[in-house]
Amino acid sequence: MLRVQLTLVISRKLKNKCVDFPHQNILLMTNQDTNYSALTTLTTVFFFWGFIAAGNSIFIPFCKNYFSLDQFQSQLIDFAFYLAYFLGALGLFVVGSRKNKDIVGSWGYKKSTVYGLLFSALGAGTMIVSVYLNTFTGMLLGLFIVALGFSLQQTSTNPFMVALGDPKTGSNRINLGGAINSLGTTLGPIIIALALFGSAAAVNDDMIASLSLSKVIVLYGAVGLLFLALATILSKSKSVPAGISEETPEKANQAILTLLTMTVLLAACFAPVFNSYRFDFSEVEMPGVEMTRMLWLAGGLAVIVTGILFAHFKSSRNSNGWGAMKYPQLTLGMLAIFVYVGVEVAIGSNLGEFLKQPEFGGFESSQITPFVAMFWGSLMIGRWVGAVNVFPLTSIQKNILKFVVPFVAFGVVMGATYLAGYDISALKWYFLCILVQIAAFFLTKDKPAYTLSIFGLMGLISIIIALNTTGLVAVYALLACGLACSIMWPCIFSLAIAGLGKYTTQGSAFLVMMILGGAIIPPIQGKLADIESVGIQNSFVIGGLCFAYLVYYAWFAKRSLNKQGLNFE
Repeated sequence: MLRVQLTLVISRKLKNKCVDFPHQNILLMTNQDTNYSALTTLTTVFFFWGFIAAGNSIFIPFCKNYFSLDQFQSQLIDFAFYLAYFLGALGLFVVGSRKNKDIVGSWGYKKSTVYGLLFSALGAGTMIVSVYLNTFTGMLLGLFIVALGFSLQQTSTNPFMVALGDPKTGSNRINLGGAINSLGTTLGPIIIALALFGSAAAVNDDMIASLSLSKVIVLYGAVGLLFLALATILSKSKSVPAGISEETPEKANQAILTLLTMTVLLAACFAPVFNSYRFDFSEVEMPGVEMTRMLWLAGGLAVIVTGILFAHFKSSRNSNGWGAMKYPQLTLGMLAIFVYVGVEVAIGSNLGEFLKQPEFGGFESSQITPFVAMFWGSLMIGRWVGAVNVFPLTSIQKNILKFVVPFVAFGVVMGATYLAGYDISALKWYFLCILVQIAAFFLTKDKPAYTLSIFGLMGLISIIIALNTTGLVAVYALLACGLACSIMWPCIFSLAIAGLGKYTTQGSAFLVMMILGGAIIPPIQGKLADIESVGIQNSFVIGGLCFAYLVYYAWFAKRSLNKQGLNFE
């Protein structure tokens, strides 16, 4: 019997079978039926997260040419987008601690998600105004506000998905949401590319500056209206319980101090880099400037890693004042989310520049869409397989679907790309990579820690291949990193919040903060690629380091949970 600490008070519709242990302050939840109607409604939220995030992979190379940016500057799109996740979740945590209450829990998961959608709609409106005024800074602000809304949605929706059934199968429900999310990541690059370039026809990079952005206004207008519509539907839905948590975690002053210190130091590291772009440097001076910028950015990364490790070791000695951070699976899980999101976004964002190099195809920015769509579609392939476990099927049925579903998802990606008018011939052999992923799925035996370790190794091997080859082999290897990343989020999330009890919502907020990895790691890789002696291909070594840590976390989390009496396997 799985014992997972979860003190989540939700609607009577969930009909939990619970045994109360007041002295341990936990609820032992067993044999809880999945609330499928609520689950169906909530999964729609996941679509937009993927649509906008993956669309940035097309928006970045477009803006690089449209506004004459370097690789680092173009990565500020991801920086603004994912920084909002960190600041939004941090703000909720700090304010909640000062008021001595769980803000998201007191609002309820349902209402919190609605508020997040309304905020994202405001961001879409800001994006429309900025595009109309043709200002890159304004576009960054618009994406920042959209992502602030996503931050609130992520903080509330992920633990809510776990609470809608047996905690043991919580990762499967998050996977189902991930499957819908990945449909958004597949369609996002295609639709946004059509909005930016007007058609699937090749557009020379030199011609991009003369293109009209009117379709982008229409696109974000439609997205904003959809945010509003979904907020209305969700608020009026009777199938979705309120998801109110009445538990109030103890104050976490040490955690607040650590996170705020990290934020200040991070700003101090990035400020000199941003300031350096105010000046014109000659080509002779540029190499030294680039190295200085790289060192400051590396310092920002060191702040995050050092801060989390500091919290990990200090809380293990004295847990007072650390809140959810006193749980080792949560602190190192925060770092796992950081590097997972970082490597996923960094590959997607730098893939366009990689494909523009002659040894990897020499594609124009308007021609990279099929590859970007396949990278993000690779996440859909894996998540669709993971979602199979949500449904009450026999072992034989599940095994059959684990083989069939990946190719159905592959067909969806290829079909959507083809119908949009793009040439997909270069991707016809990619099914070989999918066969490798299918084999990996059967090795995992649906166990989160094993799954994370096996897919982490798959990602590490893919990076090594990409660093040492050229042509389609290297391209396929990077795309296969999407297959490796596909199943990681639910594994990390379920392992990290296992056993947190009344700290579950707070722990979820900490994990959402670490989506910050998508803001930090891509610009670092972009700046590393700007250094002539390194280049875009060698810059992907950062991805290898990220995958290596994820393999380590899988081993650590399993070991840590076993010590706490939580058999998560």
